[in-house]
Amino acid sequence: MNPASLRWKIAALVTTACVVVAAVVGLLVHRATWQRTLDGAESQALEALEQSLARAGLPEDVVTVQELPVALAARLRPGRPATWYGLDHRDEPWMWAAQPYGGDGGRAVSVQISVGSELRSLYALDRDMVKAALLALAGVVPLSVLAAELPNRRLRRVARTARQIADGNLDARTDASGRDEIADIGAGLNSMAASLQRRLLAEQRFTADVAHDLRTPLMGLLTAGQLLPDGQATDLVRDRIGVLRGLVDDLLEISRLDAGGEQPDQQPVPLADLVRESLHRLGVPADLHAVGEQGHATAVTDPRRLERIVANLVLNAHAHGAAPVQITVRPHQIVIRDHGPGFPPDLLADLGNGQAQRFRTGRTERGRGHGLGLTIVSGHARVIRAALQFANLPGGGASVTVTLPGTPPAPDR
Repeated sequence: MNPASLRWKIAALVTTACVVVAAVVGLLVHRATWQRTLDGAESQALEALEQSLARAGLPEDVVTVQELPVALAARLRPGRPATWYGLDHRDEPWMWAAQPYGGDGGRAVSVQISVGSELRSLYALDRDMVKAALLALAGVVPLSVLAAELPNRRLRRVARTARQIADGNLDARTDASGRDEIADIGAGLNSMAASLQRRLLAEQRFTADVAHDLRTPLMGLLTAGQLLPDGQATDLVRDRIGVLRGLVDDLLEISRLDAGGEQPDQQPVPLADLVRESLHRLGVPADLHAVGEQGHATAVTDPRRLERIVANLVLNAHAHGAAPVQITVRPHQIVIRDHGPGFPPDLLADLGNGQAQRFRTGRTERGRGHGLGLTIVSGHARVIRAALQFANLPGGGASVTVTLPGTPPAPDR
């Protein structure tokens, strides 16, 4: 029942068109009927005038010119009849016909034909046309609403499929049968989804292939790095090998998440304790504040994946933001914020649409990295059904809110 729906707009357009057509036709019929009535009354008046003039002797309808209506008297010409329609002193409609009589110009022969019955018939015809138009509208409006429902339903189906594709279901397709514009839109949407799916699968295959192909040479580099003699150059090589190993591990993790076969290991998790232990393992400073349930909020989720999400977000805040990094733990929610310049507008728009691009690190002056942290965060959040909200705060800094789903009902014993 949305008033802005296309169905109601079509119904309003059809109704308006019907009203305009009925009004134009009614006006034409009214004017044609009234003109025919005037022409008939004028003919009758002229005929009665001729009969009065043809009588022998002095006609009975001789009057003075002053007794005639002013408009009729102004039309009189010697030897020529004149007609005029108007109302008398009782507001009755009449058709007058008059012709000068005698040579003095002060007298005229005048006859009157009543048009009251014809005028009442015209009013009755107008009422009948209005009633017929209203009855027609009473049938046309519901029919137009029903007729508009079919294309409206097809458009809703296309919109629903587009939302499914935006939510990540690239297998969703819509019905593109037919040869109208809605079918063209559906075919275009299906083509776009298929193209997007091919590109995404190609990207996932590339990530998986790169990760697996790098494992063998990486293991050789690790072994060779352990055999090098200790020294500054060796430490630099081992550090770069460690960075490369972290990149390969991240790529392997992303490939597993892309495969879609990951299942969460659900169990009750004290959120504040999990965040505290994660900060201890990371060895980075952060202000932790737990609110609600005396700071002992518990959620049923996968602790390993949630810890991975928190760790990546905290490291991202330190790498691209500025101290202090603050973490607020609430029931089923963890908020991580920093006091840096915040997310770039284009990156924030992509994150708001659920599109964490890989190998995107933002502006180079904000930090270093491979740009895979937020991709891993999005993948694990999708597995544990956690909602991510990215924002730039008015006072400065970036904020990421991790909202966990509610606790599922306990299984029957």
